[in-house]
Amino acid sequence: MRKMILADTVEEREAALAEIEPMQQSDFESLYEVMGDFNVNVRLLDPPLHEFLPQEEGLIEELAVATKKTVQQVKDRIAELHEANPMMGHRGCRLAVTYPEICKMQTSAIIKAAINVSKKTGKLVEPEIMVPLILEEKELKFVKNIICQVADELIATSGLNMKYHVGTMIEIPRAALLSDEIAKEAEFFSFGTNDLTQITFGFSRDDAGKFLPAYYENKILEEDPFKTLDQNGVGKLITLSVKLGRATRPNLHVGVCGETGGDPKSIEFYHKVGLDYVSCSPFRVPVARLAAAQAAILFPRKK
Repeated sequence: MRKMILADTVEEREAALAEIEPMQQSDFESLYEVMGDFNVNVRLLDPPLHEFLPQEEGLIEELAVATKKTVQQVKDRIAELHEANPMMGHRGCRLAVTYPEICKMQTSAIIKAAINVSKKTGKLVEPEIMVPLILEEKELKFVKNIICQVADELIATSGLNMKYHVGTMIEIPRAALLSDEIAKEAEFFSFGTNDLTQITFGFSRDDAGKFLPAYYENKILEEDPFKTLDQNGVGKLITLSVKLGRATRPNLHVGVCGETGGDPKSIEFYHKVGLDYVSCSPFRVPVARLAAAQAAILFPRKK
């Protein structure tokens, strides 16, 4: 990964990605096998690249030796990747726009793994590929074209009649407002409530803990919006996004991921606005399942 980040040319980057791909493919094959009949949804690379590079002097020197770069070259690249607010910077689908070869490699690993496991088990895997941090339809279309070109070629060569699905995460207010357009390209939505809350409030998730206690004390906010969904603000964006998205694509599959996906009060809201599922950390799954069942009983949906 670090070789790829430090690459000076597309050719060098592709060579590094070629080393990563078999590892990714192996991981995806294991996932498909373990999950059996359950769907596997793979989110494409999301974190900013600087997170993969060391900051300590000794580790920088080791990386320089391993990649045959000078220490100064490594430090220059680290400085180049530095961002004042990396969570709103060069990450998510923006990596695929600037470095399409990363998206090609991940798609290749996902589809090759699905092909191998399908042939091994005799049951067709139906991969789901999720593009993070989308702003609008044209951006998703750009990334989706890369995915489809790689996937279609591999599936045609395999001889399998394999289907796959491409969707996106709604993590930016602009995407929520343009969901009717985005749904032309996206087969499913997943609301990333950590980022959606962060950007809607203008709070840094990493830093808000320093001042949020004063907001609770003064009754400006009653709860941590990163743990329990802000239904008045962020919730309105989600409600609007679901309505707009399904107006374009009535069978749009919609879910949520993030801390609020394991919160009972938030889960009740998600059920009411028509979401199909919630995703949360493993230790919160029992509570989430119970809350989802209670919501379904209390607020039955019309068939």
